[in-house]
Amino acid sequence: MRYRITHTTHYHYSQPVGLCQNEARLHPRDFWRQECQSSHFDINPRPSDFIERVDFFGNHVTYFAVQQAHTELTVTCMSEVIVFPKQTHLGINLCSWESVQALLRHIPLQAQMQSQQGQIQQQSINPDKTLELLDAQQYVLDSPMVVTSAELRHYAQSSFLPNRPLVDVVQDLMQRIFTDFTYDPSFTTIATPLSAVLSHKRGVCQDFAHLAIACLRSYGIAARYISGYIETITEPGQQRLVGADASHAWFAVYIPDMGWLEFDPTNNTLPHEQHITLAWGRDYSDVTPLKGIAFGGGQHTLSVSVDVLRLPFVYERRLRPR
Repeated sequence: MRYRITHTTHYHYSQPVGLCQNEARLHPRDFWRQECQSSHFDINPRPSDFIERVDFFGNHVTYFAVQQAHTELTVTCMSEVIVFPKQTHLGINLCSWESVQALLRHIPLQAQMQSQQGQIQQQSINPDKTLELLDAQQYVLDSPMVVTSAELRHYAQSSFLPNRPLVDVVQDLMQRIFTDFTYDPSFTTIATPLSAVLSHKRGVCQDFAHLAIACLRSYGIAARYISGYIETITEPGQQRLVGADASHAWFAVYIPDMGWLEFDPTNNTLPHEQHITLAWGRDYSDVTPLKGIAFGGGQHTLSVSVDVLRLPFVYERRLRPR
């Protein structure tokens, strides 16, 4: 599938802002399931500084600053992305969750030291596999917005049956979250703790992704947060509403010999052609689409519009320098 994504954020301030500094993660990622063919920003007022970089997790980051006084700020990012279909045969990997937990806990110390020094040469240790495991380990730990607890571990317990394949564990957990929780945009904010989401069984996609990640990490399983978009399918006979699509969130779990497998608990599905990935990290705080600081401004209002438009599929793979 080929998509054009238009993500517009508009701020209106009651008083002039003299200076604002911002950081955006709105440039879609390139990886095995997706290729970003183009991405560019339209910012008004025009920024005085505009710098692009790649962060620790491999996400594209755009920094910009506006130094002229303004009462409105509009940030639009327009991207064209190709999402490739791939059939995932979940039944192939029968690795139990206990074996994956043990693998992540007991990476040989010698391999860790050699990896840190860039000297993995032992024939008995696969360098790529060791680096992959070391990378996965960071997603087992608590993070700013995902803190494990006895309550979360208790909720996840019925999915973690003894010797159950990890893929089956995660599928069961995803389905339970989809069934047990109500999608309610009015209930939570970015600051709502997971304990409240678990207690009231309500939230949005961000909450459900955080909840699943916390449940998995409470059992020593590596899980990471993914931000992006999902195409909205228009009902037959109805006109497509421009800007009606929204940002979305889901999660991925590390499966040995399979890599990172994605799950969408909000829709009880495995992401494929309709899920477009922006960024991934430990939780939402690592992948916030747009954040910053403003000096002045008084009170402000914020509006966000996202449009995901499916385009005719015409693909020419880009040649990358070796």
